[in-house]
Amino acid sequence: MPLKGTKFQLKVWKYLKTIPKGKVKTYKQVAIAINRPKSARAVANACAKNPYAPKIPCHRVIRSDGSLGGFSAPGGKETKKKLLKSEGFSF
Repeated sequence: MPLKGTKFQLKVWKYLKTIPKGKVKTYKQVAIAINRPKSARAVANACAKNPYAPKIPCHRVIRSDGSLGGFSAPGGKETKKKLLKSEGFSF
């Protein structure tokens, strides 16, 4: 089944699948990696609109200050924290 989203969202989601379990990237790092260095906010928006979580792991993207940022799946940030912990990420 092909993913449905904007070209930008699909680019972000494709990149998210390359982030290994137990690792995180910042929204800015993702923006730079997809050659849109000024698009950190748009990356966050694409993560928030990801209907394929956790298969496409938007929970592995955090804010530049090290805080979790948002998580639009049920349970919000607590779910994001649990998913990261279950993958071996330590805070």
